[in-house]
Amino acid sequence: MQYSNQNPKIKTQKILTSTIEKSHLYTEEKLESLPLQRPLLLIGHGTRDSQGKETFLDFVAAYQNLDKSRPVIPCFLELTKPTIQEGVDKCVEQGYTELSALPILLFAARHNKFDITNELDRARQRHPQVKFYYGRHFGITPKIIELWRSRLKELDKTNFNSSETVLLFVGRGSSDPDANGDVYKLARMLWEGSGYLTVETCFIGITHPRLEEGFRRARLYQPKRIMVLPYFLFTGVLVKKIFDITAQQQEQYPDISMTCLPEIGAHPTLLELLREREIETQLGEVKMNCEMCKFRLVTVTNREHSHGHSHHYHDHSHSLNIPEHSHSVVDPYAEPEKYHQRIWQVP
Repeated sequence: MQYSNQNPKIKTQKILTSTIEKSHLYTEEKLESLPLQRPLLLIGHGTRDSQGKETFLDFVAAYQNLDKSRPVIPCFLELTKPTIQEGVDKCVEQGYTELSALPILLFAARHNKFDITNELDRARQRHPQVKFYYGRHFGITPKIIELWRSRLKELDKTNFNSSETVLLFVGRGSSDPDANGDVYKLARMLWEGSGYLTVETCFIGITHPRLEEGFRRARLYQPKRIMVLPYFLFTGVLVKKIFDITAQQQEQYPDISMTCLPEIGAHPTLLELLREREIETQLGEVKMNCEMCKFRLVTVTNREHSHGHSHHYHDHSHSLNIPEHSHSVVDPYAEPEKYHQRIWQVP
């Protein structure tokens, strides 16, 4: 299997270091000025993988170094520290009564719509004097599509023709159909006009088709090369699992060349997008598309609260009886039939 680095064990760290070093030179002059010097809380998903945690912290540090006019504070939703509550407390300790909060997430799923907003609700109860301005995730943007196109272009400087290559786009997987649909949309937009044989979309967890099924579908086209795109911001347990499964597939099917791209990492494009998201929170211009959000559909059905997008704080969870999020050892979505029975239900 081909990797972008000779040693996949250290691949992520080398890419991260180079992009952070370049990001200062590449982005500093392009950043728009901030209207306000309001502190910024950057909220990561969280991981048990120490390398994944450090990658996120390095990303936050790189963004802070581009503009030190206000504090940029990292925190995590789960699995590791500092927590969201600790991040908010740090802002309050420095005397701030307003703060922006941004989810460092690719798509709007349960974490973005409910789990983080629930934590911010808790923080508001603890600090009623503080105003929170919650921004939006990265989402599907021309800049992110161009980022991946440029990476694919670099890899195409090989002996393989694009028409002999199947793209295998791997998402994290969500219990929110709206977010899973966005993964398919992005994969399709990346493929359009690319010249590649086709694109297959799959997931590493929760939803279906899973990665192994994605490989099976990709092989049906009898390609000479399968190019795997793990659509993740930072490394971690799941990214490493994708590399491991790809290596296993390469051993089983040695006649097909398999290339696994790295996760996005601390890319300058993300820093530019992050600046746009921060400015949106300061100008009150945050817009989210929630028509197909299952949390919204439940609340509308129950008529327990109206849903609006003009507020400073975007939340779907009020009046919903949704339990705390946890990572179960048993995968409740493993069987496709049961998956279809429960996916539109609010847990």
